[in-house]
Amino acid sequence: MKSIIKNACLVFGVAAFFNAASAQEIIQSDTVKTVAPKPVSQKQKIDGVIGVVGDYVILDSDIDIAYIEITSQGNPTKDITRCQILGKLLEDKLYAHQAIQDSIVVTDAEINNMMEERIDAFVERAGSMEKLLKIYKRPTEEDFRTYFFDILKMGKLTSEMRNKIIEAVEITPEEVRTFFKKFPKEDLPQIGAEIEVSQIVINPEVTKAEKQKVIDKLNEFRTDVLSGNGSFFSKAVLYSKDEGTKSNGGFMRVNRKNNLVKEFKERAFSLEEGQISEPFETEYGWHIIMVEKIRGQDVDLRHILLIPKISEEAMQEAKDEIVGIRNKIVNGDITFADAARSSSDEKETRANGGVLTNPQTLDPRFDLTKMDPSLYVQVSDLQEGQVSQPIVDEDRLGRKTYKLITVTKRYDAHTADYALDYLKIKDLALKEKQIKAIGDWTEEKIKETYIKINGEYRDCAFVNNWVKK
Repeated sequence: MKSIIKNACLVFGVAAFFNAASAQEIIQSDTVKTVAPKPVSQKQKIDGVIGVVGDYVILDSDIDIAYIEITSQGNPTKDITRCQILGKLLEDKLYAHQAIQDSIVVTDAEINNMMEERIDAFVERAGSMEKLLKIYKRPTEEDFRTYFFDILKMGKLTSEMRNKIIEAVEITPEEVRTFFKKFPKEDLPQIGAEIEVSQIVINPEVTKAEKQKVIDKLNEFRTDVLSGNGSFFSKAVLYSKDEGTKSNGGFMRVNRKNNLVKEFKERAFSLEEGQISEPFETEYGWHIIMVEKIRGQDVDLRHILLIPKISEEAMQEAKDEIVGIRNKIVNGDITFADAARSSSDEKETRANGGVLTNPQTLDPRFDLTKMDPSLYVQVSDLQEGQVSQPIVDEDRLGRKTYKLITVTKRYDAHTADYALDYLKIKDLALKEKQIKAIGDWTEEKIKETYIKINGEYRDCAFVNNWVKK
């Protein structure tokens, strides 16, 4: 298993030195550089250029900026060498260069949609835009935005190319078995304490009057926009309850393959450019959509989400219902799983008896040291088979529900077992195979791509053969 971890670090470079969120933000998605990528020509001044990959250059100052990124996250840099950072930058440029060769398209609209949220987070972390500009040594906010746009575009090209390489990699049960058997018993990993969790959710009912208030308000927005009395953008910013899109005027790019609720996707692809939908309902609330541009399988749209208010009476009725369900389970009149199938309002878990799926691993087991803190608080003191008291839960949209939780199975810390931990072993085996696929791809593309390393960096002990002999 140690070799797997080592190889992963080699493939993903200095990302291994960051926490997961920072690595994704700084290294994998937002490749750090100080100038926009541009074709290399014979006339281009090479002062400060330490590397060239295809049509992209890497400056010595790119490495300096990478150190700034690491430090700004509160992470130590003493064990990260300039050679390691250069190796990662070379990989990213190779991915981006090949993405263009393979006609992978990353549009400006897509990048602009990402940029505002990222910049807001950076400003919050730095304390102000002025402080952020000082950290990155950019003269103006406009200059920083141009610079950051190029970072995001490079990062998106890089991630799209990497995904293309590994998406076709599959693993067979026999390969999983072979992978597991090759490790001596003393090298098998330790699996931490885990639990399986199930829940029953009861949503308070919205009154017809509250629904109608929301529908009337959305119709009012629609009429205003169609008559020129205000823009859809401004109404989304002021009134939409979708925190993920409201700051950008409700903008979304929707693809037919996107994992969106059926009602939303159907409505989005039923409209012509410039049309605004009638109010419609999804599990999140009530929406109106305005289509801005149809791009083949993609639709650029804006939407406004409103959520009907829940009365105190409705909350009490939901509490009474879930107390009754709990009493039946505790008294042995019905199993937790059967109660979930017959009574839970949560579509995602109802059919399988309320079993929760770990979003990181897509299996039902949660590592106690890595699970969501709010869920951990709710389950940490429950014994196996014990049913919680009714819990008031509130989602990111501010909607309140009642739920019951039970721990269906606890797993003590143990050495990896093939039968017990098959899904985890399969995931490790797949990752190793993906790493090999990336390594083979990188080796092949290095041979056929123009690459040059300048100056003292030619002496770096790179994992890949960047300095061609």
